[in-house]
Order: sequence, then C-alpha cells, then structure tokens
Amino acid sequence: MAIFDGTTLQCVAEPSYAASVSETPDLRVTSFGDGYHQRNTMGMNTRRKNWSLTFSNRTNADRDKIVGFLQARNGKESFDWIDPTTTNYKKYICESWSVDMTSFNNNTISMEFKQVFESS
Repeated sequence: MAIFDGTTLQCVAEPSYAASVSETPDLRVTSFGDGYHQRNTMGMNTRRKNWSLTFSNRTNADRDKIVGFLQARNGKESFDWIDPTTTNYKKYICESWSVDMTSFNNNTISMEFKQVFESS
C-alpha cells in the first residue's frame, strides 16, 4: 500500500493552508406522494471526506515527486494519508490535480483527495 507522506515522497508533503474539507453523507431518500421523505444511511461508512489541498512554493524536484506519486496511482489506486484533523491513516484516491508554475523553480500543486472505504 502506498503512503502519501514526506518519507515516501522524500520531500515536504504537508499541504499549505488553507486546506478545506467537505463531508457527504451516503443517504437513500424515499419520497412519498404526500410530501414526506424517509432518509436512511447507506452502509457502515456513511460519511466520506473530500479534501481540497494546495501545495504552494514547491521546487521542481518536489513537484515532480508529488505529481509522480499521483500519476503512478492514476486515480484508481488508493493510498494512505493522515488528514490534518486526525493522527490515523485513512484511504484516499486523487482523480485530478493541476500544477501552476508561478516562477522559475516555484510551483503550486492543487488536488482533491477523496476518502474511500476498502479492505487493506
């Protein structure tokens, strides 16, 4: 299992702030003819976190390591990452990222990590 951290990437792997997180509950909503709705959670893991992250002021070498890690997973293979609100690894995927080359040897990388629930 791949781990997204400074040891694996051999560079600074902490996101710049402000990072933002959103949660989406997995719900099944049943609508009845009289205007009433019934809501039920789906499965055991009912809330997924999505993190919008920015890695600012990264050298070309660090940019290549971070982007190379994401390219190697190709949006389909999950990896372990510790989000800023916990101390435990959780599984995430990253389906898209972008790089802004702000000046010579200075890059900003933006990405979204989506939490997934799967066996190890």
